[in-house]
Amino acid sequence: MDQFLQQLLNGLFQGSIYALIALGYTMVYGVLRFINFAHGDVFMLGAFTALGLHKLMGPTLASLPWPVSLLIVLLVSMTLCAALGIIIERLAYRPLRDRPRLNVLITAIGVSLFIEYSAQLLFGATQRPFPDLIPRTAIANAGGLTISVAQVIVLVTTLALLAGLRIVVMKTKMGLAMRALSLNPTASTLMGVNNSVVISFTFGLGSALAAAGGILYASLYPSIEPFMGIQPGLKAFVAAVLGGIGNIPGAALGGLIIGVTETLVKGYGQELGIPSGYSEGVAFVLLILILVFKPSGILGRVEREKV
Repeated sequence: MDQFLQQLLNGLFQGSIYALIALGYTMVYGVLRFINFAHGDVFMLGAFTALGLHKLMGPTLASLPWPVSLLIVLLVSMTLCAALGIIIERLAYRPLRDRPRLNVLITAIGVSLFIEYSAQLLFGATQRPFPDLIPRTAIANAGGLTISVAQVIVLVTTLALLAGLRIVVMKTKMGLAMRALSLNPTASTLMGVNNSVVISFTFGLGSALAAAGGILYASLYPSIEPFMGIQPGLKAFVAAVLGGIGNIPGAALGGLIIGVTETLVKGYGQELGIPSGYSEGVAFVLLILILVFKPSGILGRVEREKV
């Protein structure tokens, strides 16, 4: 039982990060009906931004309590990556807004490759150690479970960001505009909504969450490199589809399911006769199953298009 609980907790910690990234995918899809494949690379840039801030402000951050320094790094990195997301939308996606979806999809893949190889040119291809923004010491009196301070902070921070996103979407005028735009862009324009501003805000908000996910991921696995966003980005995309693409609670649920399932396969692979290396493919097996049996996702709804 202790082993099962340990694997379950590890899966929740990892799945919470997938959930943060998946939210960016699902928000952009909900508003624009296309997948921003450059989202995983913003996740990577969030980690590198935090590393740069730590080097730039090292003495100042060292003089502060670690929760304060972590909050500063998070807020600054999220702000910078939000600005980057808005710039990407403005330069790459806005000119193609009235073009076929395939054009936008190809452009998204191109932007992703451009960011990855530009990062490799700027930062180098070798892995870099990530600073200890969060203590990795184990929590005492945890019974037979091994839980670190970093894991708890990652989970708490993720839940706080999810709650904040829920408030923004459901309780603010901008959130109301986002929901109106996702339902009917033409009607939202007639009601006085500036669709361009709402779309830019959506990209910025999703990029900020991806940056937070990058920092939290690097805090759990303290090594970063320019291609670190590919695998988590793909799994987060699967999580968004699994939960119901365009559905915010569904994206969070899908991320947790992917994280827990992947960790359980790693922990019980020998008993199940599954090699540990196959745990990386669990997310894609779940994607195939959900597309076969419930294409709209767990919390998604079937949309009928009127002719």
